[in-house]
Amino acid sequence: MATSPSHALGQIAGYMMEQAFYDMLLPIAYEFDLYVDRQGPRPARGQKKKVTWVDVHQNKHDLDFVLERGGTQEIIGTPVAFIESAWRRYTKHSVNKAGEIANALIPLRITYHFANPFLGALVAGEWTQG
Repeated sequence: MATSPSHALGQIAGYMMEQAFYDMLLPIAYEFDLYVDRQGPRPARGQKKKVTWVDVHQNKHDLDFVLERGGTQEIIGTPVAFIESAWRRYTKHSVNKAGEIANALIPLRITYHFANPFLGALVAGEWTQG
């Protein structure tokens, strides 16, 4: 597979966006006593890096952020928000991506209906003309 400097730059932009969003989530999580789970080792996940939740149909969803009530490094809490983020550059109809991402999270809302979780999609980038 060919490597592209623009692809690498896009990944860096995506990681920067995720970090910026994480920094925005922390005060909200602190205010409402929530744990912010994101990619990286966590003892509660058996040191797995990915944040993966399973829906009622046993489909796995890898997520960027999950806000948990009662969660800690060692305990998986009750999910109150499932949030995905994406960076797109010059992709046709990228603005539809937010809706596609949010719709992919609906099975998680159904599975965890008792917690009435928020579903969020944060999409940033440069769009092509309509």
